[in-house]
Amino acid sequence: MTEVIISLLSALWLGILTSISPCPLASNIAAISFLSKKITHPSLVFISGFAYTLGRMVSYALLGWIIISSLLSVPVLARFLQRYMGKALGPLLILTGLILLEIITIRLPGLSFSQKHQSKLSQSGAPGAFLLGFIFALAFCPISAALYFGSLIPLAFNSKSGIVLPFIYGIGTGLPVLVFAVAIALGVTSLSHWFHRITKIEYYTRKITGGIFIIVGLYYSSIYFINLF
Repeated sequence: MTEVIISLLSALWLGILTSISPCPLASNIAAISFLSKKITHPSLVFISGFAYTLGRMVSYALLGWIIISSLLSVPVLARFLQRYMGKALGPLLILTGLILLEIITIRLPGLSFSQKHQSKLSQSGAPGAFLLGFIFALAFCPISAALYFGSLIPLAFNSKSGIVLPFIYGIGTGLPVLVFAVAIALGVTSLSHWFHRITKIEYYTRKITGGIFIIVGLYYSSIYFINLF
């Protein structure tokens, strides 16, 4: 039971950390601000913001479900992962930690989405906002890709919660976005101030999380190497 709770909380924290990372945070605020300009009533702004957030949550959850289900549906590959994923978890955590600490940098191709298509989606109300969030979630930045593919997916393979974890991760990514949607709906004008504050908080939490990942990764790796002798 304790292991399940730790896995759920870890997935939630990874989602929150992903959402407040500079790249996803900037795109989320820009998207919600863009949506709010097309809507005059505050309640409709909140509904669109919620739909956008829900779209991101569903995107992450569905992607995780597809990856895990696809890999486990192949018996040979499933046995391979069940046998070696636990041993690979240590090095994966170390690699993710190094990326979070920006000791290792990676570049990913960007997802282009024209202003014209964004305008069409924003004018479609909540369904358009949902689709916008769904698409934007797939535009992985290096940090979010490291957290999702390097930490969450291996954690899901080694956890009894399994497929539930990507959904919990999606909830974590949606919480900060929903807060900004509420702020915009209420007419808060000092979002740039809060953006800079959250960016500073993210910097330290990311560094701490990266350090923890490396320590835990070294621990798991040491157990594996000790068992070899």
